[in-house]
Amino acid sequence: MIRITELALPFEHGEAALPEAICARLGIARAALADFHVFRRGHDARNKRAIRLVYTIDAVVADEAALLRRHAADPHILPTPDMRYRHVARAPEGARRPLVLGAGPCGLLAALTLAEMGFRPILLERGRVVRERTRDTWGLWRRGVLDPGSNVQFGEGGAGTFSDGKLYSGIKDPAHLGRRVLEIFVRAGAPEEILTAAKPHVGTFRLVTMVEAIRAEIEALGGEYRFGAHVTDLRIEGQGEGRRLAGVTLADGTEIEADALVLAPGHSARDLFAAIAERGVHIERKPFSIGVRIEHPQSLIDRARFGDHAGDKRLGAADYKLVYHGANGRSVYSFCMCPGGSVVAATSEPGRVVTNGMSQYSRAERNANAGIVVGITPADYPGGPLAGIDFQRHWESLAFKAGGGTYAAPCQRVEDFLAARPSRGLGIVLPSYKPGVTPTDLAHCLPGFAIEAIREALPHFARRIPGFDLPDAVMTGVETRTSSPIRIRRGEDFQSVNTRGLFPAGEGAGYAGGILSAAVDGIRVAEAVALACLRRAEASPLHSAGAERPQTPSL
Repeated sequence: MIRITELALPFEHGEAALPEAICARLGIARAALADFHVFRRGHDARNKRAIRLVYTIDAVVADEAALLRRHAADPHILPTPDMRYRHVARAPEGARRPLVLGAGPCGLLAALTLAEMGFRPILLERGRVVRERTRDTWGLWRRGVLDPGSNVQFGEGGAGTFSDGKLYSGIKDPAHLGRRVLEIFVRAGAPEEILTAAKPHVGTFRLVTMVEAIRAEIEALGGEYRFGAHVTDLRIEGQGEGRRLAGVTLADGTEIEADALVLAPGHSARDLFAAIAERGVHIERKPFSIGVRIEHPQSLIDRARFGDHAGDKRLGAADYKLVYHGANGRSVYSFCMCPGGSVVAATSEPGRVVTNGMSQYSRAERNANAGIVVGITPADYPGGPLAGIDFQRHWESLAFKAGGGTYAAPCQRVEDFLAARPSRGLGIVLPSYKPGVTPTDLAHCLPGFAIEAIREALPHFARRIPGFDLPDAVMTGVETRTSSPIRIRRGEDFQSVNTRGLFPAGEGAGYAGGILSAAVDGIRVAEAVALACLRRAEASPLHSAGAERPQTPSL
C-alpha cells in the first residue's frame, strides 16, 4: 500500500471527491485505484472562512513500485509503514514475576505487555478499583471530603481517568507504539474513530469501562492486581555496580521479593519519592509549570475558531493551543485544554487545593477550560532533589487558605486579574469547579513572576482568540501538577542508573506527559524488563549447563 499525507479537501466535499483527489495526487486513472481507507482525518481551521478536512490515506494501486519511483521526491507519498506490533520475548521457564507499581496508563500498558509475553506480572496499586475510586472522588467534589488514598491522583486508571482523555502526543514514535495503544483501547471499548481522528479523545466515563476491560485481560493472561497495596519502601541490596533491587515493602509491613519493578506511580506519589530518595536512588529536579485554570463559554471558543461553522458536529467543540514568550523571560502556555468540560478538584493531600480539567466524550458542557501555566526551572526552587515538591505544596496550601479552608478554590475574574484587584463576585461565566469557589485575588497563591507573566500573556492570547480576555472569564487556582517535578534517571536499558532491576517509567518518573505518551513508555519499559529477564536466564548456571534456551520470536 501507499500512504498519502496532507491530502486537503474543502469542508463540504462530497463522497466522490476523496477518491478523485487521491487519483489526482498520484497522477493515476480511477481504474488504477483498487482500494483505499482513511488512516487519519483532521481539519485545518486556520482560515475559518475556508475550513478544510485533511486526510492521511492508505491506497492500494496498480504497479505500486513504479508509482513510488515516479513520486520519489514527494515526502507525502511513501510506502505504508508496517505498524503491526511484535513482542520482543517470551517469559523463560521459572522466571520470577515482575512487579508493576501503579495502575495508571503507563502501569496498565506495562502490565498488559508483560502479561502477553507470559511474565504474569503483579500490579500494585495504592488506591481502589476504578468504580470505588470514582465514588471517593465525588466525595471531595460534592461534600468536600478528601480520601488521601483514593482520589483524582490515586487509584485504578491513574490521574488520566479524570481528564479529557486525550490520546495524542508529540513524542517521537518510530516503532508506532502509539498506534498499538489506540488499538488496545479500542479492544477495551473505546470508539473505533480514535484510530482515524487527528486528535482522538475518549472522556472520563468511557475511560472507566476501558480500565476495567484492560484489568480483565491482564488477569486472564495470568497477571495479578493487588489494590490497597501502598508501597512505602524499596528493598535494595549491594553497593556500587552491584547495587540492585531485591523487592518492595508495603505500608502494612508485607515484603514482596522481586528482580524487576516497573516504577510508574504517577506525578503525585510524593511519599514514595521521599522514600526512594532516602534509599539513594538517583533522583534529580526537573522543570515543570504552575498557573491557573481559565474558563470561557464554549460557544465563544467555537465562534473564534470555526466562525460560521461553529456548532457543526463534524468539527465538535473547538480547542486551542496557545504559547507566549514574555518580557520577563517566562513562557506562558495553555495546558490540557478541555473543550466542553469542567474544572475539577485534584488534590491528594489534606489542606491543599489543586485544579485540573476534565470532560466527557461528548464535550457538551457549557464551558471550555484550560490551564494557563508558566514554565519554571530548578533555579526557581533551589534545594535537594525533592525541592520541587516543597514548592508545589507551598502554593497548594496558600490556595487552600485563599479558598476559605474548605477545599473551595480561589478564583478571579479576568478583568479584575488584569487590573490587579480582588474579585468580589462573578459575572456571566459560572465556574464549574466543585466543591465551590471563593472570589479573591490569585496573587495570594501564585508566585509573583507567574502573576506578572500571565497578566502579560492574556492580551496576546486575545489577539489569537478574540474574547479570550473576556472580563467575566474565570481563573481558578492553582494548577501545580502539570508534570512531575522530579526525574528518576534511567539509562539506555531503561533501568535506574544506580539500581539494577528498578525501571522508572511514565509521568511520575519524569518520562511522559499525558495518557498516550505514558502508555507508550509503559510498553517500552515492559520490553526492557523482558529482555533483562532473558539476559539473566541466559547467564544463569542452569542455562550454561545446557538447559533449553528460551525461545524469542523473530522481530
